[in-house]
Amino acid sequence: MICFENVSVTYDGEAEPTLKDVDLTVPEGELVLLVGPSGVGKSTLLGAVSGLVPHFTGGTLQGRVTVGGRDTRTHPPRELADLVGTVGQDPLSHFVTDIVEDELAYGMESLGLAPAVMRRRVEETLDLLGLAELRDRPIATLSGGQQQRVAIGSVLTPHPKVLVLDEPTSALDPSAAEDVLAVLQRLVHDLGTTVLMAEHRLERVVQYADQVLLLPEATMGPPADIMALSPVHPPVVSLGRAVGWDPLPLTVRDARRRAAPLRARLAGRTPAPGRIPGRTPAPLSPSAPVSPSAPVSSSGPVSASDPVSSSGPVSPPLLSPLPSPVPARTGGFSLFGRRRPRTGPAAADPAAPLVSIERLAVRRGRVEALRRVDLEVRAGQTVALMGRNGAGKSTLLGTLVGMIAPTSGEVRVAGLVPHTTDPGALIRQVGLVPQEPRDLLYADTVAAECAAADEDAGAAPGSCRALVSELLPGVADSTHPRDLSEGQRLALALSVVLTARPPLLLLDEPTRGLDYAAKARLVTHLRALAAEGHAIVLATHDVELAAELADRVVIVAGGEVVADGPTAEVVVSSPAFSPQVAKILAPEPWLTVEQVAEALR
Repeated sequence: MICFENVSVTYDGEAEPTLKDVDLTVPEGELVLLVGPSGVGKSTLLGAVSGLVPHFTGGTLQGRVTVGGRDTRTHPPRELADLVGTVGQDPLSHFVTDIVEDELAYGMESLGLAPAVMRRRVEETLDLLGLAELRDRPIATLSGGQQQRVAIGSVLTPHPKVLVLDEPTSALDPSAAEDVLAVLQRLVHDLGTTVLMAEHRLERVVQYADQVLLLPEATMGPPADIMALSPVHPPVVSLGRAVGWDPLPLTVRDARRRAAPLRARLAGRTPAPGRIPGRTPAPLSPSAPVSPSAPVSSSGPVSASDPVSSSGPVSPPLLSPLPSPVPARTGGFSLFGRRRPRTGPAAADPAAPLVSIERLAVRRGRVEALRRVDLEVRAGQTVALMGRNGAGKSTLLGTLVGMIAPTSGEVRVAGLVPHTTDPGALIRQVGLVPQEPRDLLYADTVAAECAAADEDAGAAPGSCRALVSELLPGVADSTHPRDLSEGQRLALALSVVLTARPPLLLLDEPTRGLDYAAKARLVTHLRALAAEGHAIVLATHDVELAAELADRVVIVAGGEVVADGPTAEVVVSSPAFSPQVAKILAPEPWLTVEQVAEALR
């Protein structure tokens, strides 16, 4: 169905190819998972299948890519639309219409399908993806995860023979992700659809894959074989490697069947103090040991045959997300945290909470986004907000940074009322990294972004650039932020805000697009900030991140706080929000591979 013949892709202005000498064949009716560190060319390979590379992105493609017998060099994306359905990393750039139901029908209208067929497929897709309650909603009012489900649904309705999906579950809660992956598996098994999918949260998807393609080596094989040699792998594989299981398990069920001896070895032990989220952490060093996976490299000559150039998401209660197109600015200040003098952790009354929320309610149009929310966060705490898509997590962060005014109740940050406080005063206390990192980035190069961040924060020149290199090495200074991968763009936005070291740091889905090594480095940096007294509140669907980092987990449902407690107590009892290690070793309070490895040592 898909054939790569000695394919290399080099973007304009780049000295080295992003893809190099790729030879592979994907048969019909297979689900192939692309894995590899951030920035190795996964999105480029997917774009070469859909024809976006090089017809839309520019650059030079050497070699030949055929899809269903059509050569992508001579067939631009519009001539592949009936064959290939594509969902990129950014759902917002995918939408053509304003209403959910219209968006689901648009692709079929473009292909000239009969109205009766269109109506039936729209209804099927609404039910399959849990979108029925959203059918009449404006897309702009949906949460990030809901928008992602709509984007996936819009490419399912035309019934393409090939689906190309770039991080399709990155904004989805665990249950919604399982629903989407089950639909994809049904399409593969029942209809013979071929699926190419890039995804960093391998704990969600690897068990669904027929084949795994490891980049940049372009090595393809069964999931168990590739996971044995891949530098990026899910926690269940990491645990298997740590305790010497052979063959390595790919699912929690497989691991639980082998875990009885491990449970016996761990009996009577508890996770080391300072390492178990949910307990008062011991002081952490900025160089706390984290073992990121070693980067992989590729070598080999580039073949120059036939060069072609071009210059060229059961829906929860509904709510609107944070406004996203442009950060609001007042007098040179940004509510997202730019233009801020350098600050440290709060030095006010140590007994007073840094964040105090009492009976908060927010109504946005006809949607009651939050109701009766009570929450306190103190200096040095790391709190994870979790819950279904549309539960109100981003809205809660919006109230803390003053972007959303409460309908009733009270919100205070460092004694200030956010929505009535001058932005210039507020941003000395709080910084937000939004779901869409591009909302923070406006310079033409990475170097210019970093220089502006250093100046805004009053930091030493090179501070922001050092953070970018720490989180995600290999990002060139001259690269335009829009040309970065989603993970690289997120690392840049995180670095811009972290440079200023705000007393309160708000992170909305901070690991979208980050591989495991980059996430480990981010965790190390955030642990160090928390140890210095900074408070961190993150809204996330990444249960593994919450297990590694958070002291407390707050679960939000229907705009209300339904659980609030130490991480181990909250997540171990939750099948939806429990990390893989907790599921394998339940009911004991082990959450991470790092904890288990330390105990065994």
